[in-house]
Amino acid sequence: MKENKLRDLSTEFAVEIIELVKFLKSQRESIISNQIGRSGTSIGANIREAQYAQSKADFISKLQIALKENNETAYWLELLFKTNYIGRDKYDTLDKKCTSIRVMLIASLNTAKGN
Repeated sequence: MKENKLRDLSTEFAVEIIELVKFLKSQRESIISNQIGRSGTSIGANIREAQYAQSKADFISKLQIALKENNETAYWLELLFKTNYIGRDKYDTLDKKCTSIRVMLIASLNTAKGN
């Protein structure tokens, strides 16, 4: 159940990131929009890849990559907020989801490493 929740939340987050990228491109912002588009959608892609990992080590590796991409996405969100491309409400909403995914990824990694 936990893995499905993580998968679903990361997909929902990716959709919101794509919508954010569309907005940023309409504002003629291309540097951060390209970066956050890649990292923000990569989280869910790596979680999906982990579902069909070839081994426990491969599973852990995919989740660790997702965690790294999550951390990078949080950085880009912070920069977008600090440069006034997104307001406080949008930042808080996306940052909260990003943090929730991070917490679930860490819990999943800890479980996987413990077994």
